[in-house]
Amino acid sequence: MIMTKTIEKTDTELKKDVLSELEYEPRVKMTDIGILVKDGTVTLNGYASGYSQKMEAVHAVKRVAGVKAIADDIEIKLLNPLHHKDGDIAAAAAQHIEWCTLIPTGSIMITVREGWITLDGEVEWAYQKNAAGNVVQYLAGVKGVSNLISIKPNRTATEVETAIKSAFQRNALLDANKVHVEISGGKVTLRGNVRNFTELEEAERVAWDAPGVFFVDNLLTVKWVSAG
Repeated sequence: MIMTKTIEKTDTELKKDVLSELEYEPRVKMTDIGILVKDGTVTLNGYASGYSQKMEAVHAVKRVAGVKAIADDIEIKLLNPLHHKDGDIAAAAAQHIEWCTLIPTGSIMITVREGWITLDGEVEWAYQKNAAGNVVQYLAGVKGVSNLISIKPNRTATEVETAIKSAFQRNALLDANKVHVEISGGKVTLRGNVRNFTELEEAERVAWDAPGVFFVDNLLTVKWVSAG
């Protein structure tokens, strides 16, 4: 039988691991990013050349065991800000969304202001909403993305709960017994303890993939454990 126990990293140990993970991530330019760690909370500051690079840094930190919270203070500093007009960004975003076969034609409205993209509209599935956000975040000149696309519920609460719990049981990355699911209409609330941010995000991803879900309130707590 494998026993687990909670092991707390010191801030020095955690900072070392975060630095190593960021250096390992080829899409992050480490020379422009600073790191502060206090009581398990990691603060990222400095600059990124685009929204996608900023998000890659955040995702890299989430993969590190022992991270309890992340403060993202990274600023976007475009290499050629005058070359990226809002009209050009909007046109490129519309084209990429039109080319994406996962997104229903004509379902998304795009607004761009000072490099920040706002997506509105209505789709049936969370993966369609996520696909729209993903295809525009890597465009040149984008400083941020607000994904306000709504999801139209089409299942009962019981059907949604059953689908999510069954998916948790099948998932090799999750301990289904540690994650509790509450359903209210199309809103899903997740409670319990998970081992790291990867498991936390996987639980949320699974919940979003259920039919009829239009909101996920992820209240899971990261409690890193190690075999011992």
